Amino acid sequence: MTAESKRMDMLSGGLLGKILLFALPLAASSMLQQLFNSVDVAVVGHFAADPAAATAAVGSNGAVINLIINLFVGLSVGANVVISGYIGSGNREKAEAAVHTSVSIALISGLLLIFLGFIITKPLLEVMNTPEAVLPLAVQYLRIYFLGMPFIMLYNFGASILRCIGDTKRPLICLVISGVLNAGLNLFLVIVFHLDVAGVAIATVVSNAVSSILVISFLVRERSEVHLDLRKLRICKPDLIRIMRIGIPAGLQNMVFSVSNVIIQSVLNGFGTVAVAGSAVALNFENFSYFIIAAFNQAAVTFTSQNYAAGKYDRCRSVFRLCMTLSMILTACMSWTFILARPFFISFFTSDPAVMRYAELRMLCVLSLNFLTSTYDVGGAAMRGLGYSATPAVLTIFGTCLLRLVWAYTICRIFPRFEILMIVYPISWIVTGSAVLAAYFIMRRKAFSLNTSSH
Repeated sequence: MTAESKRMDMLSGGLLGKILLFALPLAASSMLQQLFNSVDVAVVGHFAADPAAATAAVGSNGAVINLIINLFVGLSVGANVVISGYIGSGNREKAEAAVHTSVSIALISGLLLIFLGFIITKPLLEVMNTPEAVLPLAVQYLRIYFLGMPFIMLYNFGASILRCIGDTKRPLICLVISGVLNAGLNLFLVIVFHLDVAGVAIATVVSNAVSSILVISFLVRERSEVHLDLRKLRICKPDLIRIMRIGIPAGLQNMVFSVSNVIIQSVLNGFGTVAVAGSAVALNFENFSYFIIAAFNQAAVTFTSQNYAAGKYDRCRSVFRLCMTLSMILTACMSWTFILARPFFISFFTSDPAVMRYAELRMLCVLSLNFLTSTYDVGGAAMRGLGYSATPAVLTIFGTCLLRLVWAYTICRIFPRFEILMIVYPISWIVTGSAVLAAYFIMRRKAFSLNTSSH
C-alpha cells in the first residue's frame, strides 16, 4: 500500500495475506457497527425503567430494520462489483464515474428510507404480533432510528467504495470513533436524562452521522480511482443499470431473508416478552459471528471481480478456496467461544434468569452451526464477482427463506416450542449451502470457458 492511497494490489502476489488484511479489519468494522445495537440493548437492559420491555423493543427490531433497508444496501454490492471490475480492467475514468453514481444512489436511498420507515414501522410491528407492552417503545425506537438513514446509506456505500481498492482499515477507523461516541451517548442519555429507548436511538443516529462524514471525507481526499468530488455528484445511466443488475438481486435476496426473519420474529413474539428479550440477547452473538462470514463474502466479491475482469481465472479459484476455508474456520472458533462461555457473555446484556435461559437455548440451537452460513454466503459472493447475481439470489430465497416460512406455519404450529422454531436455521443452511455451491461450480466453469473461447 502506498502513502498516497490505501490501494491494495489484488491482481498479483500472494493471496492469503491480502485476503486476511482485507477481511479482518472489515469483520472488526462490522462488529463495531453491531455494537451500536448491542450497546443499546445492554444499556436499556440494565438501566431502563422496564428492562425486559426495553430490551425486547430495541433488540427485536433488527429484522424490521433489515427488511426496510436491505434492498438499498444490496445496491452497494452492485457498486462494489462494477467499480472493482473497472479497476481490474484498468479503466480509471469509468471507475470514477461509477463512484459518483454510487454516492448519488446512497443519498437518494437514504432520503427515501426516512419516509418509508415512518410510514410502515407501526403497521409492520403490529402485523408481527409485537407484545402490547413492547409496541410503543419499539415504534419510538424505529422512528428515531430511521432519521439517520441517509448517514447509514452514505457509510455503507462509502465503505463499499473503499473496499474496491482493498482499503478496509479506514472504515474501521470511522467505526472506532463513532462506536466510542455511541457508547458514551447511550450511558449519558439513559442514565442522566432517563430517555431509555429514545436515548439509545438518538445516540445511534448521532454516531452514524459521524461515521458517514468521516468515510466521505476519506473519499474526497483519496487520489486513486475512487476519488470523490462532491461537485460532480450525478448518476451515470449505464453504471446505474449495471449496479442495479447486480445489486437488486442481492438486495431482494436480503429483503426476502428479512421477510422470513420477520415472520419467525412474529412467531417468536407469541412466546411472550421474556422469550423475545432472550432471543434478542442471543442474536447479538450470532451477528458477531456472522460478520466474519460477511467479511470474507466481501473479500470474495472484490478479489473475484478484479481478477475476473483481468482474466486471471486461477486466482479466482484460489480466492474462493481461501475465503471459504477461512470463513468457516474463524466463524466456528468465535461461535463456540460464545457458546462455551455463554453465562459470562449473556450477563453483559441481562441479569434476568428467565431471559438468560431463552438466550442460552437459542445460542445452542443456532450458534453452534452458524459457520455453515459460509457455504451459501461466500459461494454466492463469488458468483456475483463473476457477474451472476440472480442465481444465488433465487437459490437462497427458495432454499432458506421459503423453507423457513413453511417451517414456521407448519412444524411450529404442530410443535409450538421455542427450540423447534430455532432449529430451522441450521436446517435451512444445509439445504441452501448445498444448492449454492453446486451452482457456483457450474457457473464458474461456464464463465471461464466462455471467456477462454472468446479470446
